[in-house]
Amino acid sequence: MTKFSPTISARVAALFACHFFGFGLFLPFFPVVLEFRGLSAVEIGFILGAGTIARIAASPILSNVADRTGKRRQSILIYSLIGAAFIAFFAVPGGLIVVGVSVIGYMVIKAPVLPLSDAYALDAARNTGADYARMRLWGSAGFVAATLIGGSIASEKSSWLLLVLIALAALATGAVVMMLPKQQREEKAPEGTHDATEAPFKAPWFWPVLALLGLFQASHAAFYGFGTLYWQAMGVPDFTIGSLWAIGVVAEIALFIVAGKLALRFDPPVFLIVAGLAAIVRWSLFPLADSFFSMALLQTLHGLTFGASHLGAVAILARVVPNRWAGTGQGLLATSIGILMAIGLSVSGTLYEVDPDMPFYLMAAVSAVGVLAMVVLTPLVRQRMADAGGD
Repeated sequence: MTKFSPTISARVAALFACHFFGFGLFLPFFPVVLEFRGLSAVEIGFILGAGTIARIAASPILSNVADRTGKRRQSILIYSLIGAAFIAFFAVPGGLIVVGVSVIGYMVIKAPVLPLSDAYALDAARNTGADYARMRLWGSAGFVAATLIGGSIASEKSSWLLLVLIALAALATGAVVMMLPKQQREEKAPEGTHDATEAPFKAPWFWPVLALLGLFQASHAAFYGFGTLYWQAMGVPDFTIGSLWAIGVVAEIALFIVAGKLALRFDPPVFLIVAGLAAIVRWSLFPLADSFFSMALLQTLHGLTFGASHLGAVAILARVVPNRWAGTGQGLLATSIGILMAIGLSVSGTLYEVDPDMPFYLMAAVSAVGVLAMVVLTPLVRQRMADAGGD
């Protein structure tokens, strides 16, 4: 292990903050910008839906390109610059084709940035002793800052400023990543010897484990898709709803602050099991919470249901996937989450029409399945981590 450098930790934190600032502007507010552009609800849904499918497919492919070249920093720079160009193209006058190309192009080209950033941060943590969770928490902080700023400028007269800030966030991401030191690329072992850089992607055990890691995040589908609508139907004021979302992110940040010490005691599968147990409680009680206090209390579990499951998943992949293919591994995780999340949103939407409580009870059941599966697979996962040289 090389000597820990606080400057590396700060720069990686800035990388996450810049990327998530742009994401925090795009995700909640770009549909509003599309509406201001004159698109109908059907057209907005089509473009964002097509962009989501394309993003899910593109993430592991573009991440793998970066891994094969061994140039993660340069890849993040190139993807960020192209992303800014797509946002600039959106400002060009035109119809549905121009809008579709710019939005879908932006979603596709930005898809590998987070997996590659995670791969870089995990490698920095492994080689320098930096705390991955404390670097990653600045991504959550950047997202919160973006939602606060975006909410104040998401009007028809100032929507152009959203475009400018999203483009600047992409440019800043590219600028920050080039301030980071190069990572040494692992060389392939000589023929006839054990290849420590061989990826496990062809191994039969890898894909069920990958699907399970995605399942823990996908258990948030009902909340992401219908949580706000559910609260609004209960008569919860918009400001209170915003506060409840903020409480969840603050809880997530709090876990990231202490996660490094927790990781000294508990291995990644334990993080996932705890996340699943917390999700069972959170989603089972979600329809029963009828006061701000009870809602806020359940929102604090977001620190476990999201934070612990994220840390556990990326840590498992960091140990079983060699550094040479780390970006591809994290990209596959993003794809697993995206596919299962899309399925969860679709099923939740159908159930919500029947009974608004049902999607959350389904998520509790999904979480229970995840916990049982993780308990069964924990010995296998630990063995694979040990075989790959994990601690």
